[in-house]
Amino acid sequence: MPQFAANLSMLYPELDFLDRFEAAARDGFRAVEYLFPYPYERRELKARLQANGLQQVLFNGPPGDWDGGERGLACLPGREAEFREGVLKAIDYAQALDCPRIHLMAGLLPEGQERDAVQPAYVANLQWAAQEAAKAGLDVLIEPINTRDIPRFFLNRQDHAHEIVRAVGAPNLKVQMDLYHCQIVEGDVAMKIRKYLPTGQVGHFQIAGVPQRHEPDIGELNHDYLFEVIDEVAAACGWQGWVGCEYRPARGAVANGSSDGLAWLRKRREQGLSA
Repeated sequence: MPQFAANLSMLYPELDFLDRFEAAARDGFRAVEYLFPYPYERRELKARLQANGLQQVLFNGPPGDWDGGERGLACLPGREAEFREGVLKAIDYAQALDCPRIHLMAGLLPEGQERDAVQPAYVANLQWAAQEAAKAGLDVLIEPINTRDIPRFFLNRQDHAHEIVRAVGAPNLKVQMDLYHCQIVEGDVAMKIRKYLPTGQVGHFQIAGVPQRHEPDIGELNHDYLFEVIDEVAAACGWQGWVGCEYRPARGAVANGSSDGLAWLRKRREQGLSA
């Protein structure tokens, strides 16, 4: 059955970030993910995880100048030194937090350049990153993201992501399959799960309702059906991973808004369908 991780960058927005760990545990989560740990000391994050019986399952590598609009460095020729510095920092945090995987955002396609022109830099950066992560026993993830949310993002499609994984040729490089982005860009989500999960190249799932990125029981995707597909395929191929709840609560930052919005998950737990 799917194991769900709370995304603390999006859930519990009414609370200070460090207080969201306790809120997630109180709602029955056993694992968390979030965008970036770097504003916080490793020991403080570790203490919050341990105090609340939580496992850290994912975070992102440094994205470059996030406030300035950058969304990763991996595809940017000429930024290799900064990219490598960020990867080493991410590995350091991952080891401190016992986190088994790191997502390295591809970045925005430079103005006036085609994908084919920058893809060699992307592949070379990922080869180096995967090699360094392997020394620490970590997986590196890449994620296709829709260009409505992030215009000009380099990596948008599942087939392209899996092409990159094959080009890099590292067993610890995986695809982060976000069903929200997949539906917006491509659709046919269930068949893509059936196609790609058995390859061993999917390292993590994320979910959100489409199109508003609220709870998964809001919008055009039938997540109950998709969870059944994940269960079926995972049982057949032996996949054991996490599904990150990376959505914005429909009630926003009101008190208990995130908790109230977890009715979909409580129902599944009551039915014995989810951890």
